[in-house]
Amino acid sequence: MHTSESVPHSADTLKTDAEDVARKEKVRLGICGIGTVGGGTVDVLLRNAEEINARSGVDVEVVHLGSRREVQGSGRAGIRVSRDIFDVAHDPEVDILVELIGGTTVARKLVTQALKAGKHVVTANKALIAEHGNELFALADEYKVTIAFESAVAGGIPIISALREGLAANRIDWLAGIINGTGNFILTEMRDKGREFKEVLTEAQALGYAEADPTFDVEGIDAAHKLVILASIAFGIPLDFQKVYTEGIANIEPLDVEYAEELGFRIKHLGVAKRQSESKVEIRVHPTLIPEERLIAKVDGVMNAVMVYGDAVGPTLYYGAGAGAEPTASAVIADIVRLCRGMRFQPSSQDKRIGVNESMPSLGVSAKDLGSLDVLEACNFSSSYYLRVTAQDRPGVLAHITQILSTNNISVRAIIQKKVDSEHDTLPIIILTKCVQEKHVDSALESIAALESVSDSIVRIRVEDLA
Repeated sequence: MHTSESVPHSADTLKTDAEDVARKEKVRLGICGIGTVGGGTVDVLLRNAEEINARSGVDVEVVHLGSRREVQGSGRAGIRVSRDIFDVAHDPEVDILVELIGGTTVARKLVTQALKAGKHVVTANKALIAEHGNELFALADEYKVTIAFESAVAGGIPIISALREGLAANRIDWLAGIINGTGNFILTEMRDKGREFKEVLTEAQALGYAEADPTFDVEGIDAAHKLVILASIAFGIPLDFQKVYTEGIANIEPLDVEYAEELGFRIKHLGVAKRQSESKVEIRVHPTLIPEERLIAKVDGVMNAVMVYGDAVGPTLYYGAGAGAEPTASAVIADIVRLCRGMRFQPSSQDKRIGVNESMPSLGVSAKDLGSLDVLEACNFSSSYYLRVTAQDRPGVLAHITQILSTNNISVRAIIQKKVDSEHDTLPIIILTKCVQEKHVDSALESIAALESVSDSIVRIRVEDLA
């Protein structure tokens, strides 16, 4: 039988312990980029300082701002401001650098210098992570620091931590997300008011939802950046942005939005990542028909949502603001708090960090444990399809089309033949297929388009039941 003895503390030991308890460590932030998100981050840090400090276990202090323009706003007096953002990366007083400048060229250099200077990095830059994340994570490992990027995907929705930590027990089978608010706003307006794409895009630009050059939003590039990050965490694979299939919404017509509604679907610009087999995955962004009864189909306007299916938990849905100053700042500060909680301090000095808890790799698993799943090309995708064929009003046209579909092993869920356009003597034929490989659809549409009775381009939109 073992007994334990109490070891008496010396007066010096008791004094040291008391000093350690009384002492409150500080973590000092340098923030680069004081635009919408950067300004929101500083505002929330100052406004909610008491709650943030209590939750992080340290005093979080903004000590250095990097901005090429004048920084305005109350409560920021006394914070050092540099016009050269690289001064922040080299400031020995800064423990965590927050990168909010956007882009990839300068941001990549800034983050690289900060990591080499031994600073942890928090970033909202989805393009930087999607295109250069593998390289930057390796560099962070080399210098024993961390890159956190919760705010890079879906604004204030904590989807990164949900995938990486909350669903860690699950094998993720698929995820699907409305992860670009601009595209969702446009499609919502087209559905609710029957408006044309170009008209709504102009309004979105006037409202500040879309940039003067809206390419990243409406062509799906912004969503693809976010999707590849989610897919890498969900499936434990390296980031590979070049392999993401990307299709925009510029060709969606009000007619198709209307017909989708008639069939019981809504059109959303969706990012989809799913396992097709034990060794193959699909990672794709495109317009998608979703059954109207799904919760994610009811996400409208500029809001975002991500649906995740795990083998243990089943389907889960994460909804909220996908952009904006304070929603995104919420995610930025969540990463700051998480880093602060993991920091270890030398007992003899409140100012010397000796690293951070490294139990949570950036993509959820260590680099050596990342898998090597094949990312499929579009021809090998599998889904159902919505097809709209404009044909001459002639006997046997529908029979020819259905025969071509049958020859290509495509089964039909529904066919709707709309009213004849008397001016052009044409009629739209709406076809909803069962699940099929895309290469069979490609072959069928090539044959259908070759029919003399078929005019105009054939509209094809993928369908996801998300069951």
